[in-house]
Amino acid sequence: MIRTLKRFSISCAIVLPIGLWTTFASADPTAAPANSGLQVELNKLEHSEKGCRAYMVVTNPAETSYKSYKIDLVLFQTDGVIGKRFSIDLAPLKAKKKSVKLFEIDAIQCDKIGSFLINDVMECSADSGPVPGCLEALKTSTLTNVQLSK
Repeated sequence: MIRTLKRFSISCAIVLPIGLWTTFASADPTAAPANSGLQVELNKLEHSEKGCRAYMVVTNPAETSYKSYKIDLVLFQTDGVIGKRFSIDLAPLKAKKKSVKLFEIDAIQCDKIGSFLINDVMECSADSGPVPGCLEALKTSTLTNVQLSK
């Protein structure tokens, strides 16, 4: 019976198509997929002379460096009413790199901010030209009590 099992397993190895074997053998489970999107984290809000300063941690797991990554951002107040709409450019973003970006929110105090919505990705380009699917691939998170979503 042991001989039969050995023969069977050898037969299976021979029957396995070479193309399929090389696919399994070369797969790197730690490699980021080619279409991995940016991860944008609202990390911190702090009071400033102008109003509120927001810190975003942007992680780019992909091989693509972005020369432009402009987002349309909507600020909702704690009562749910839209307080402000503006755009920020998170670029330049290097490939396989984590970055910290900060921006000022004039005339609005941090404790009046209920949430942020990334309404759209207005510009998304690399040195090679426009990058498709940036909004769909974008992931959001927060370490504050203010939500960040898309």
